[in-house]
Amino acid sequence: GEYEEVCFFGLQYFLKKYMVGEVVTMDKISEAETYFKSLFSHPVWGYDEKLFNRGAWEYIVKEKGGKLPIEIKAVPEGTVVPYKNVLFTMENTDDRCFWLTNYLETLLVQLWYPTTVCTQSREQKKIIVKYLQSTGTPEVIEKGLHLFKLHDFGFRGVSSVESAATGGAAHLVNFLGTDTMSALVCAKKFYGEECAGFSIPASEHSTITSWGREGECNAMRNMLEKYPKGIVACVSDSYDIFQACEKYWGGELKEMIEQRDGMLVVRPDSGELPVIVLQVLECLEGRFGSSKTPTGHKLLPPCIRVIQGDGIDIKSLDMILKAMSDAGWAADNLAFGSGGALLQKLHRDTQKVAFKCSYACVNGEGVDVVKDPITDPGKKSKKGRLTLELQDGKWVTMTEGKGDPSKDQLVEVFRDGKLLVDDSFACIRRRSNGESERPRTTSLTTGKPADVMNNIVMLTDSYKVTHHLQYPAGTSKVYSYFECRGGAYEDVCFFGLQYFLKKYMVGEVVTMDKISEAETYFKSLFSHPVW
Repeated sequence: GEYEEVCFFGLQYFLKKYMVGEVVTMDKISEAETYFKSLFSHPVWGYDEKLFNRGAWEYIVKEKGGKLPIEIKAVPEGTVVPYKNVLFTMENTDDRCFWLTNYLETLLVQLWYPTTVCTQSREQKKIIVKYLQSTGTPEVIEKGLHLFKLHDFGFRGVSSVESAATGGAAHLVNFLGTDTMSALVCAKKFYGEECAGFSIPASEHSTITSWGREGECNAMRNMLEKYPKGIVACVSDSYDIFQACEKYWGGELKEMIEQRDGMLVVRPDSGELPVIVLQVLECLEGRFGSSKTPTGHKLLPPCIRVIQGDGIDIKSLDMILKAMSDAGWAADNLAFGSGGALLQKLHRDTQKVAFKCSYACVNGEGVDVVKDPITDPGKKSKKGRLTLELQDGKWVTMTEGKGDPSKDQLVEVFRDGKLLVDDSFACIRRRSNGESERPRTTSLTTGKPADVMNNIVMLTDSYKVTHHLQYPAGTSKVYSYFECRGGAYEDVCFFGLQYFLKKYMVGEVVTMDKISEAETYFKSLFSHPVW
């Protein structure tokens, strides 16, 4: 994989949502059989009745109460382990259900996603910390403010609400800034964290451009007036980023910014990287001045900072911070927003995530199982029963049953429909920082409601909750459109709208309960630790 260390995260979500309690019923079996019969009904050869293992599923209902006869042992979530080590194992607890272990592969291999997001987010945190230290602002780290240096802009850039939830929560293991509301729901409902992240009022292009080109300065003034204290961010490249920095922020509005109890964050959203960041910093320095850090790097006054949210991935983030350092700028002048690159620009092979059978029992005899293709030695799998051990402070996966079970760091988290570990989000965060945290044991037999993410009031980037204050007075209609502005393919085949309309928008989707639920989340999200 791309990163040598892996931060494991997301298993508890999948267990609670899909596997805890009575998850197999006769109705579900019949529904599944209907789909499978259609799927395997070949136009020429028809359907083979023995394909769907209905009797085995009915056995789980009748003999197991609909609970999955499976044991899962896993490294505690938040633990950082070198790649090429086992992260969890799974086996059936009933001999008649030998087929179930790998049946569940499809669902649980989806752990690649939150684990990879968490891993990559952590790597970006390491880069940010390095530059904060080397450019003379270690106090930012000491105060915990580095945790707001990479803000999640990714809700709109992912493939689903569930992806936004699990990926967004994975990012929050490492940082505290987010606009992805479903991440907060995931952290609260599945990890017991009342408020996993924070955000600030911020504009978007529509709330600025609706004032017109000649009204841009008034739109910016309105931002400062509507939010008289605290941190506020304003996109500033709607027409001319340099005019915005020099004439508006650094001219007509300069006194308001300097006298305001808080910080203005200027957001360029176009331009070549890293050049545009350096140009904006220089423009603002020309109007607001700067001081020097102990390392001699320039720092804007506390009333103003910059956030770069366009084109940010781990490589451009590193490139920008290096260019700033080389040009004499402290890293603390800048925060980052990352969207599709943070939550979507990765895949299962980013960390080469795999799930393989390594042991079986056939006719009463244990068999060590291995995959070893001559065409790709890198795909050779581990053999036999596995343990994950710490040897002289290093993680080692012992294979072929040669490990010491008493030293195994894999913890039983699920057995026969019961969740056996229910870790808090705070505990997972501490583990990701290298602290030792014992898993919190439980015996949970009831999963979470099927659709806790379906509240239309929260299916948005959180900063949009502030936008009703940002449009010009008298606004009565906003008309927007969706397009592909370019890309790899000239022709676009439009698909998927009907799904989203039926799932989220048709009928009575706003209720008083949903409004109150959303308000609770938003109040926590916008309750800044300082302001």
